[in-house]
Amino acid sequence: MKGSQSIGEALMDFLRENQLEQPLLERRAVALWAELMGSTVANLTRSVDIEKGVLKVKLSSSALRQQLFECRFELVKKFNQALGAEVIKDVRLS
Repeated sequence: MKGSQSIGEALMDFLRENQLEQPLLERRAVALWAELMGSTVANLTRSVDIEKGVLKVKLSSSALRQQLFECRFELVKKFNQALGAEVIKDVRLS
């Protein structure tokens, strides 16, 4: 059937039309932190939030903070690849 959509496609169209896709993807990025970073990093993470495309991560280890700071551009790429969209523009670590 030409012109028909799957339920998933129809839902994504609805989200885009109502400007809900970006906030949904941002929430998904926060939820993916532990999965993408692994349990060791997750255990040393105090909080993860996102604001205007900036993933804000509070860590309890200054050594880990420095290590992740050095690879923050790779983190942006990793998260956007997992999300299938350019959602994360920067990562701020504190």
